[in-house]
Amino acid sequence: MSEVFVIKGGKALKGKVRISGSKNATVALIPAAVLANEPVHITGIPKISDVAALSKLLGELNCEVQAINGNELIINPAKMINISLEDDSVTKLRASYYFMGALLGKYKEVSIRMSGGCDLGPRPIDLHLKGFEALGAQIDYSRGIYHLKAEKLCGNKIFLDIASVGATINIMMAAVYAEGRTTIENAAREPEIIDVANLLNKMGARIRGAGTTVLTIDGVKYLGGCFHEIIPDRIEAGTYVIMAATAAEDMIIENVIPLHIESLIAKLREMKADVEVGIDYIHIKRVAELVATDIKTRPYPGLATDLQQPFSVLMTQATGISQIVETIYQDRFKQCKDLNKMGAKIEVKQGFCLIEGPTKLYGCDVEATDLRGGAAMVIAALIAEGETTINEVFHIDRGYEGIDDKLRELGADIVRIEK
Repeated sequence: MSEVFVIKGGKALKGKVRISGSKNATVALIPAAVLANEPVHITGIPKISDVAALSKLLGELNCEVQAINGNELIINPAKMINISLEDDSVTKLRASYYFMGALLGKYKEVSIRMSGGCDLGPRPIDLHLKGFEALGAQIDYSRGIYHLKAEKLCGNKIFLDIASVGATINIMMAAVYAEGRTTIENAAREPEIIDVANLLNKMGARIRGAGTTVLTIDGVKYLGGCFHEIIPDRIEAGTYVIMAATAAEDMIIENVIPLHIESLIAKLREMKADVEVGIDYIHIKRVAELVATDIKTRPYPGLATDLQQPFSVLMTQATGISQIVETIYQDRFKQCKDLNKMGAKIEVKQGFCLIEGPTKLYGCDVEATDLRGGAAMVIAALIAEGETTINEVFHIDRGYEGIDDKLRELGADIVRIEK
């Protein structure tokens, strides 16, 4: 049995929606907490399936995990043991690779099976491994398991060929206990990196430059506990902003840091959307006509690759020819097949697609092929004529807390059923 969403389209959204804590920060903050030797209290954790999978891994490492009020975790690594992480929990989500950096940093040794996550094409971890090697680790790969070991970790200067978020965070975590200074050049600048650095600094780490292209980490001998509140999820915020521009009459998205989605807001204004930006909210009203635009995904602060799939649905409703150029994951157009099935006019090429609009969409059976592609299907279903069934919604649950509950509060006709 698997769960599906059944959505009856054509009901304009209206009201307020509150954004949850950042999924991309959470999946790094939880592994980062094991670097401590005392309890770490994290609040603002979204209720998503990735958190449950990471909590299971913590249990296998003999960390005590206490859940409070549904969105807080107290992680106590005092009795932690370093075991090989090889079971299905690891392979179900890609973010489990953050345990590489955390366990290597703390114990100078880690064994972990290659992780999974959404199938978005090649996402090698070479940059992570090169960073670990630069710190002194020896790496062995056999039968799908990475084994990393170091007599000691020593600070070094590391240049990332690509400004990778995962590599920046993973190397940063491995370096907090290394002897001397580590410098990461061409570091990624995403807000989630700042959030992880802030947590580690509260624990006693000495990290400077988070949010810039040069990170400096001076190794320490001990990390203690702390309290930390996670930043709002900029990708969830962006998804609901796009949803509002596509399917809402009048909608306010609350608990947002507008600076984090500035590039998206600029594009919506290019399309002549009615967007009001407040200190911690974004207010969107329906307009008579949206005009076509072009987007190109870029590392932060550019337009996030995670938002191009939801954005493709909005483009089907804009007058003219729009273009998406995907520079991060060139195969990230799996949503287009089902959008065309619903009536869209999308031509997919290698690394880009062309979208003609406006087109009327019609409900049918579709699939959430991945997390953000699933969000795109939800938006499409909201404006489609008739009923849409979205299969494989477990992908959506990985990154959106209670999306069906939030949409019902906005007036959508959406139910979750077993099929």
